[in-house]
Amino acid sequence: MTETVTKIKTPKSRLKFIDMARSMAILLMLEGHFVDNCLADVYRDESNSIFFIWQYIRGFTAPIFLTVTGLIFVYLLIRNQESGYLKNIRIRKGYKRVIELIFWGYIVQWYAFHVLEAIAFGILAILIIYGLYKIIRVIPLWMYFFVAGVTIFGLYKYVLTYHGGKTFLEEGLMNGILKLHGSGRDAKYWFPIIPSIGYTMFGAMLGALLHDLKDHVRNWYFPTIMFAIGALFYLFAKDILHGIDVFFGMESFKFVTSDSIYVKIGMVFMELSVLVFIDNKWGDKIREGNLFLKVGQNTLTIYVLHMIILYGSFFGLGINDRYYKNLGPWEVTIGAALFVAFFVILIRYLDKIKSSLSFILVPIKKFFDRLFRVGR
Repeated sequence: MTETVTKIKTPKSRLKFIDMARSMAILLMLEGHFVDNCLADVYRDESNSIFFIWQYIRGFTAPIFLTVTGLIFVYLLIRNQESGYLKNIRIRKGYKRVIELIFWGYIVQWYAFHVLEAIAFGILAILIIYGLYKIIRVIPLWMYFFVAGVTIFGLYKYVLTYHGGKTFLEEGLMNGILKLHGSGRDAKYWFPIIPSIGYTMFGAMLGALLHDLKDHVRNWYFPTIMFAIGALFYLFAKDILHGIDVFFGMESFKFVTSDSIYVKIGMVFMELSVLVFIDNKWGDKIREGNLFLKVGQNTLTIYVLHMIILYGSFFGLGINDRYYKNLGPWEVTIGAALFVAFFVILIRYLDKIKSSLSFILVPIKKFFDRLFRVGR
């Protein structure tokens, strides 16, 4: 989840489907968090088709974020791959972003390991793998990320996972580095490193492929093939993974246990392919300043502010304190609509707000730009 404006030049125009995906994900996140926190338990009935569909769609929000993060970061990164590793401004901006995300993750909820940290470690993994690629160019860059993603998904539920779904790495990070709060027994692991950064690795793979196949992205067959691959995993993930286990004699490893993750990555591929098609067909008619795209370009701002308003970060008083699991279906529907509308209106006037706060924001930005040598 980053706010970097997606300035990708192609023979036709900037790839707007990336901002479309981020906008959809952040809007789904806003209504999802509001409904999940405010809907009374008595109405959480999975036999109700509306609630079941809402809950099912909500499960794909984070994978979209994580995948698109890897996609855009790598796409922009390898445009400057002729530069040395540390001379590449995207590398320095990447390390800066890692620190920023960890910082804000700690500030908005010190007791939880959630999506900001997951994205931070996903970007960190990309930076490390890219550094390895610069040294050992045995296979194409996209294959490095593919292998990393498959490995991370394969380790899910098998090697690193123990009691409570927490990994040794996360336990150490939560208690010793990121969340300095004692034993950590009450800590929340909403977005565990494994499998979260696996989605980022597959996004990074897509970013590398988009760069390598940039002459084909605008053709009809690119989103078609992408959709077909996504549909294959969405519909037949268990069969495919079981076949891999049998073919390679890996029944004891049980690679098939990660089938639910591949179902989600399949859905993400299908969504992105539809957005690529829309971008190819009507992208020229979408203005650069389009409000919907602008929402996707400011996801970090939205995320931090929604944590403050909903959960009471900083001030200890938020919507949750008054309405936590206390609303009925109609009330929560109206509330979620108003919650989303507030942030859309906020983004509409965000530039003016930032301009009025420039006396604070500009010095802070300049300090970190100099610290990471990313100032121009």
